[in-house]
Amino acid sequence: MWAVTWFLLFSTTGIFQAKAQPLWPYGHVWPPWATGVFRVAADGREANMTQMQLSRVISQARRLRQVSWCVTVVVVSDDPVFLAAFAQWSLKGRLLAWSTRLLALTRLPLSELRHIYKNFSMTNSMIMIVENVSGSFSCSVYVLLPYIRLGAKALRVASWTPDEGLAPTSHLSVFPDKFSRFAERPTLVAVTEVNPINKMKAEDVSGTPGERWFTGPVPKLVQYLAQAQNFSYVYMRPPDGSWGFKHVDGSWTGMVGMVSREEADIGVGPFGVSATRAEVVDFTGPIMIDYWRIMGGRGRPEVNPWGFLLPLAPLVWTVILTALVVVPVIMFLLSSCISDKRHRQRDWVADCLTFIRVLLQQDITLPWDWWWERLVLGVWMMVTLVLTRSYSGNLMSLLAVRHIPQPYQSLRDVLDDPSVITIWETESASVQYLHSVESGIFRELADLEESGRILYRTQSQFGESIDTLVRRGDHVLMEVEMSLKAYMAQDFSLTGRCDFYAAREVFLPFMIAMAGPKGSPLVPSMSKRIKWITQTGLYYHWMETVMPNVSYCDNPPTKTAVSTSLALSNVWGMFAVLLGGHTISLLVLGLELLSVALLQVENVSTLTS
Repeated sequence: MWAVTWFLLFSTTGIFQAKAQPLWPYGHVWPPWATGVFRVAADGREANMTQMQLSRVISQARRLRQVSWCVTVVVVSDDPVFLAAFAQWSLKGRLLAWSTRLLALTRLPLSELRHIYKNFSMTNSMIMIVENVSGSFSCSVYVLLPYIRLGAKALRVASWTPDEGLAPTSHLSVFPDKFSRFAERPTLVAVTEVNPINKMKAEDVSGTPGERWFTGPVPKLVQYLAQAQNFSYVYMRPPDGSWGFKHVDGSWTGMVGMVSREEADIGVGPFGVSATRAEVVDFTGPIMIDYWRIMGGRGRPEVNPWGFLLPLAPLVWTVILTALVVVPVIMFLLSSCISDKRHRQRDWVADCLTFIRVLLQQDITLPWDWWWERLVLGVWMMVTLVLTRSYSGNLMSLLAVRHIPQPYQSLRDVLDDPSVITIWETESASVQYLHSVESGIFRELADLEESGRILYRTQSQFGESIDTLVRRGDHVLMEVEMSLKAYMAQDFSLTGRCDFYAAREVFLPFMIAMAGPKGSPLVPSMSKRIKWITQTGLYYHWMETVMPNVSYCDNPPTKTAVSTSLALSNVWGMFAVLLGGHTISLLVLGLELLSVALLQVENVSTLTS
């Protein structure tokens, strides 16, 4: 049966003082600190009832801790079973964050406290053992180091006596930062998976045949952390090759699942930070911020059959056509106003045809008598000369240009083309988001799965899919920009060509980080050093060194010039215009003949009548 046990919460803030109000009898004048007292008693109850009471009390204490800062928890008990249960439930109930200090005050000897070593070693905890020898009281303060070897003893860091007070007995301070640098060199389990910047080498490492070893910027970061915090590590890979996906039943796959089940101490990843994943793991500070983009295969150089329209901008074509109508109208109006009756009346249609003949560089006659008419025609000839010379020069240049199609520059381009199929990483954070979104363009993307336009591939399968499906042009890869650049750089190093492109549009921005088990004190310790690495730009330097040619295909040209003879494929647009013009002319001719025949029939009918 458990003894009556107390634990207290001390805080240097008054935020939760309203909840601790019964402890302060002096009205509304509050001190700069506050204390919460919680009591767990057996009172003849069964162990299960006591556990329920302990769970309820820890939940209340956690609420106080969440609205406070600089919290210290003091547990007073002589029951080793209770101390073990308290440590376990405190971790399970998220009472003991690393910033929360725990002091266990007991009269039990260390030999009876071995079953709490593991839980106390992974928290910011200390044990104070009260000793009474011949009526003289003294206290010894012990700290339990994390990842210590089996059978190791707690380290005595201080002692207290009524006469001398608190005196240190070790180089460690009271409540030391045990995870900043380990006293002993533990071996941690790190889980990761291959990606374009995280390459695996199966080689003998430290004399262990077949041990997995990875190279890349993130493994370099892990190597730096291991040296700074004095630990060694071994790599593991998730059995399913995924980063982590939450199923309907709440279970997690991939690396996130392994870290949440504490099968690994460090989730190297790197992981995309999401709210769903943050429910089961803790993320370090961000390594970098990245975006999702579309990767497609660049098409073969093509000739635009309507390229003969390109030498002049659409606005120029509009102005020319407008001038062919407006100038004859102006001439007709001026002629009507200033010409006398002895001169012939102007024919507006004939004037239009005259200006068109000049534009097409055909000969004309000048029956006009007025000087201003000749002046207008001369200015039109000069404008036409500039336009035709510019057009012919630009047209010769454009006929030598081949256009390289890059059709998918946005999510809307992909959605509007029913022939293209998207490739996503299987059980990734982006797929988790697509399955959860209820409206908008991402809901439309998720609905592509119903029409068979989504393929799921692991990171290890991306290389083959890019070389076959994406290069073919009817598939696009949806991946983070960092990975796309690595894939394009690797392909350029092999082929010497930029056969792929990244779309202009970016979407789904997210942070990339490492991960640890929920409540793991490794996470804040690593986050501090990761911040130093990213702020100095060292991580980006590592990325550049492991990815040669990474920027060569960032902006590949969309046009290329060739020297070759013209083929029908180059100029079929002009022949289409010629054929269309002749067809329209034949239709007009038929209408004219029909109208003449009808007029003759009408005249014959009139004469006979």
